[in-house]
Amino acid sequence: MHTPAEFFDPTIVQCAKLFLAMLLGGIIGTERALLAKQVAGTRTFGLVALGACLFILVGNYANAAYLGVSNINPTQIAAGIVTGIGFLGGGLIIFRGDALHGVTTAAGLWIVAAIGMAVGFGLYVVAVFVTILALVMFSGMWYVENRFKHWFAEYRQEEHVDPIPSAQ
Repeated sequence: MHTPAEFFDPTIVQCAKLFLAMLLGGIIGTERALLAKQVAGTRTFGLVALGACLFILVGNYANAAYLGVSNINPTQIAAGIVTGIGFLGGGLIIFRGDALHGVTTAAGLWIVAAIGMAVGFGLYVVAVFVTILALVMFSGMWYVENRFKHWFAEYRQEEHVDPIPSAQ
């Protein structure tokens, strides 16, 4: 029985994987740029996902091309990607006074690297689902978090107002 993979050029499949990784990373980056007003946006997130996918594709290719000659393990390449993205994300995190900034953007870069790796390994449905979950977390939870902040601020204001003025 023939499989669909027999009818596609492997190079076209690899290019489609790279495009999908870049697209999914770019979608998350667009949310960061437009809604969250962060510096690291569409291009940064798209490039991180694209690069992670490319590393996995190169690892898979090298593993197949040099089978029996060299021991190349794509999961070791994935571990290197995680380390490199950790370093890149660490550079995004800064302190301003008592506040910490850039943690969510760093986490976003980390997740788009994982999405790129998932696409590289052929886990398309998982990569798309994680993209949707990340967008829900970034956008949906941003709204919920702000509602709670406003609710607590209103509650604190009501708590400090004395309902019965004291007689003097």
